[in-house]
Amino acid sequence: MTAPYGPWPRREAGATDRTLVHVQELHDAPLAPLTTFRLGGPATRLVTATTDAEVTAAVRAADESGTPLLIIGGGSNLVIGDQGFDGTALRIATTGFVLDGATLELAAGENWSEAVARTVEAGLAGIECLAGIPGSAGATPVQNVGAYGQEVSSTITEVVAYDRTLGETITLTNAECAFSYRHSTFKEHPERYVVLRVRFALEAAGGLSAPIKYPETARALGVEAGDRVPAATARETVLRLRACKGMVLDPADHDTWSAGSFFTNPVLSDEAYAAFLARVHDRLGPDTAPPAYPAADGRTKTSAAWLIDKAGFTKGYGSGPARISTKHTLALTNRGEATTEDLLTLAREVVAGVHAAFGVTLVNEPVTVGVSI
Repeated sequence: MTAPYGPWPRREAGATDRTLVHVQELHDAPLAPLTTFRLGGPATRLVTATTDAEVTAAVRAADESGTPLLIIGGGSNLVIGDQGFDGTALRIATTGFVLDGATLELAAGENWSEAVARTVEAGLAGIECLAGIPGSAGATPVQNVGAYGQEVSSTITEVVAYDRTLGETITLTNAECAFSYRHSTFKEHPERYVVLRVRFALEAAGGLSAPIKYPETARALGVEAGDRVPAATARETVLRLRACKGMVLDPADHDTWSAGSFFTNPVLSDEAYAAFLARVHDRLGPDTAPPAYPAADGRTKTSAAWLIDKAGFTKGYGSGPARISTKHTLALTNRGEATTEDLLTLAREVVAGVHAAFGVTLVNEPVTVGVSI
């Protein structure tokens, strides 16, 4: 049903009046259809907001009444417990794609993959290798979404967010977002900020892509790292690579009933990497070289997918309704009849197995609600 949402929003700086906003509101509302896992119980109350004013009014109302609040965007990075959510779930369905030269502003509710396609059609570079990533634009700065050699932190200039601590809308610069690998100030303080809009500085490169950085992408394109190709070609190639791994949403393909990469790639200190390498040599032989990439602060990043596979959890692993994808070991999937508990049981088995084999503890990438790994 549609109902007036109260209380009245507080006055923002420069505001001269107050406007009563209307949002869609449902009770005992299923949340599973709003997630790519298609898992989780209902919310006591589900509010769908289509404007920034509706978003901020809904957040204020929940905060002022002490009601637990769950923010839902595209639902592609969310694991909700089978018992559901006892509070208000706020689905952000705002729209807005504004392109001014090479400057882009996206409303938080905009479909990310579609926005990438539109920038490529406009001949702009900078996010073309982030094609096919499911979810909404507002989630991209939270996780510092990245794939195939690109991260949003390299193009984001500002994020407009509602600050629940200050009770007002603020604008954070790139530096203030404190981006790092799959992390940001928004992820560091999940109860404080609600992303409303994201601004990007893209590159007008005559229809060419940004320099190709990721080895797999370069191989698929038949070019060297650092080369540029038509941005449309880069996007299409990434979409093919993702599809081969079950990382492009397809309702008919249970390998895509997932959150994409379920675990982040471990980043290890020198001491931890040395201990890890010793475990690798003991288990797989002295000539085995695990994937290793330089990371911040002199640390080393290795591959979660490699760890999972070498610990014995191969593609398609599992016999229950939740299994590892048949296309990629990093994706845990719902085969159609799973519960969240089925998924968590599999995730815990993988975490324990990898730790037993290599002494490395995998960390889940999706946000968990009412449950933990």
